[in-house]
Amino acid sequence: MAETSYWAGSEKYLCDPELAQAFHMARTLGMPLLIEGEPGTGKTELPIHYANDLGLDLEVYPVGSKSNVEQFVARFDHVKYLRDSQIEVLNAQREEKGLETRLSTGGRNPEKLGDYVVKGPAAIAYSKPNSVLLIDEIDKAPREFPNDLLYALSHRKFIMPESGEVIEISEEEMPAIVITSNREQELPTAFKGRCIYHFIHFPDKDVMERIIEKHHPKLDATVVESALEVFYNLRQLGLERAPTTREILNWLKYMSDTSPKEAVKKIKGLEGIGALIKTQTDMEQINRKIGLQNMGPYFN
Repeated sequence: MAETSYWAGSEKYLCDPELAQAFHMARTLGMPLLIEGEPGTGKTELPIHYANDLGLDLEVYPVGSKSNVEQFVARFDHVKYLRDSQIEVLNAQREEKGLETRLSTGGRNPEKLGDYVVKGPAAIAYSKPNSVLLIDEIDKAPREFPNDLLYALSHRKFIMPESGEVIEISEEEMPAIVITSNREQELPTAFKGRCIYHFIHFPDKDVMERIIEKHHPKLDATVVESALEVFYNLRQLGLERAPTTREILNWLKYMSDTSPKEAVKKIKGLEGIGALIKTQTDMEQINRKIGLQNMGPYFN
């Protein structure tokens, strides 16, 4: 039986109640959880911290523009199969010549096609009921990729290439599947219909403070308050790419070895701003609207 206990977060991950409920519902029903939201809101971190907290196996498939079901599920290694077949022929010829030494195929047998099936994260996760599968940023994939997943999500099984081996799992034993999307493109309606859906809204200041406390519990309160003030002021400027949760955590990590007084001074002076701002256009906008020589009054 797969793990379906209610999980509300861990020492390092703050999981809001609505997300925790959606995640629990998905695991209870044996369905994937589709999480959408802007980058840096912790979508990817959920399955990672969940697996780590409960000691479960985690399989990760980072989606890209060339992703396909073969990479995700399994592929047949034709090159290795051909090479091993040739080795078998050579070994037969050597035997005819009375040579005792044999060339090795690494224990593989060309007559057993399953020896040449390279399982991807999906096939591995489906073989382990008590596991976690992360499909990260599915909105980057070609349109046909989520459509091709419909059969597997509906029937809970994969058929291995060439060998015909079937990996099938029951609703009760489905691995915990989390699919993330930054909404770069709209996902097919039929695909979304096979998932439990949750949208992560960007954390407000109070929630962000709690997130920071989980990651940097020893930081001085004045440092955190100063960083939050700058952070949310920057997000209100209408930037091309607003700073995210991940980025303020990195910024504060950079400040963590500095005395509180010096850290506050650095924060108000936007030292290390490259941790938050990621485009030249946004840098120019900050210079134009605020003026790097006059940061103090703006952030006080």
